[in-house]
Amino acid sequence: VPAGGASVGAGRPARRRAPAEVPRGGRKRCGSAAGGCSGPGGAAGGIRGGPAAAGKPGTLVSAASPAPMASLPRPVGPSPRANLLTALVETLGQAVLLPARLLGDALARDRRLAEFRSLWTAPPAPMDPPPTAFGTPRVLTLFLSCAEASGEHHGLYLLRAIEAELAAAGWPRPRWFGLGGARLGEAGVTRVGDPVARASMGFGVAKALPYYLRLLESAAATLQRERVDLCIGVDSPALHGPLAGMAKRCGVPTLQFVAPQHWAWAPWRSAAWARRVDLTLTLLPFEPAWFAARGVRTRHVGHPILDELPERQPAPSRPRLVLLPGSRRSVIARHLPVQLSLAKALRARHPGIEVLVAQGRRELGPQIEAILGAEGAADWARLALGDLHGHLAGARAAITVSGTVLLDLLHQRIPALVLYRVESAFEEWLGRRALSVPCFGITNLLAGRMVLPEFGFRGAPPLAALGQALEQLWDDGPARTAALAGLEQAAERLGPPGANRRAAAWALALANREFSPAEREASRAPAVGLRTR
Repeated sequence: VPAGGASVGAGRPARRRAPAEVPRGGRKRCGSAAGGCSGPGGAAGGIRGGPAAAGKPGTLVSAASPAPMASLPRPVGPSPRANLLTALVETLGQAVLLPARLLGDALARDRRLAEFRSLWTAPPAPMDPPPTAFGTPRVLTLFLSCAEASGEHHGLYLLRAIEAELAAAGWPRPRWFGLGGARLGEAGVTRVGDPVARASMGFGVAKALPYYLRLLESAAATLQRERVDLCIGVDSPALHGPLAGMAKRCGVPTLQFVAPQHWAWAPWRSAAWARRVDLTLTLLPFEPAWFAARGVRTRHVGHPILDELPERQPAPSRPRLVLLPGSRRSVIARHLPVQLSLAKALRARHPGIEVLVAQGRRELGPQIEAILGAEGAADWARLALGDLHGHLAGARAAITVSGTVLLDLLHQRIPALVLYRVESAFEEWLGRRALSVPCFGITNLLAGRMVLPEFGFRGAPPLAALGQALEQLWDDGPARTAALAGLEQAAERLGPPGANRRAAAWALALANREFSPAEREASRAPAVGLRTR
């Protein structure tokens, strides 16, 4: 226990023991089993209401059983259904105000651009030093929520980092509950729903809404029943904002790993976010100052992708052009034909160029092969599945969609032409009038200036301008030299690896409701971590 800190159990009011009650549906709410409840035909270890099925809210689908623990007092806070209704009313209220707020954003765009530019060029935020002590060892109960595949990927790294921190400090393994896909279940998380599988199905918002309402209600029931010490959301703020609000109404501290991109558009969303989330862990160097101005409590941990990238081994540049069309079917369909047209034109001027279409998801291979055939590119463009950095190593240039893959290109210091093709007039209007940033590529956002050429467009692509920009990146000259220098600058501002370890330490400090006096002073937000239930 750090000097001046209280032991974990001290000061936490005990909650009254209440007799077991039988909620609607005949499922008994128990206070003594590790898994929570059993019902007709069920056993301790999970909610039973029919055959276990991945993605079905209200059914614990993990085979792993949590470790036994002492009898739990009656949960506090509203019932799961009342909690859900409160979250729904809050969300509907925000939706009603959306048109007026978007109009206000459009009118204030110049002011918001000026604010962001001041942060854009400021020195990068330093890493917040993580806590080094977490209190008296005990079995923690943690809820980890991941709504889609990339968030689950980051969530698994965070889970392992948390368990490593606890093991190094001599703490037992925590009890894990959460929302996520099969990989989360394999890691020992008792899941109450699988939004990752649902997200991959591509349903529209209207069709998916009933599912997500049931999912949130099941999550709220678990947060209450299991006396969770911390609710962790990973990315996906549209789901994790309401979930955090529901957790706080149950007396559970909330943490978000991967800050929402409110700085890019609709900054008014940060007001509700500040009320719902106790601590937001930021990845990009300009985020702490932006969120601090809006009352959002943050700690800067850096980007977790740096913990996963292979060691960079500079390779001699070769005449290879890599096309990165995205990882979603609709994005691939919009962008790959344009990328192939540009690659064909470049090959006409520079014979012998090798063209690779890099894709990490093997199930998307048939779609890409079909587009290569339809565009007449099957003879000169090759699909390269898996081992992204092996395909990128030594490439001379790339044509890519905007997204996290730009960080992979940054790691390899590959100049790239950045595209983003929108489908509707409304999306085009949002890009022109509602964005609060002067660019959309993360490399340019990191560098604080335009390093890579980027083009957002709707309808017919501006092939002449795109081809000229690609030619300038390919040929030795001032444009390529400036791009390579800007990539070095962006990489330096991104910071060092170790984000997962730093995030794990802050999560454990918040789960135990105690910071040391020095950490409280450094936090600039004394209330973080001091809430009691």
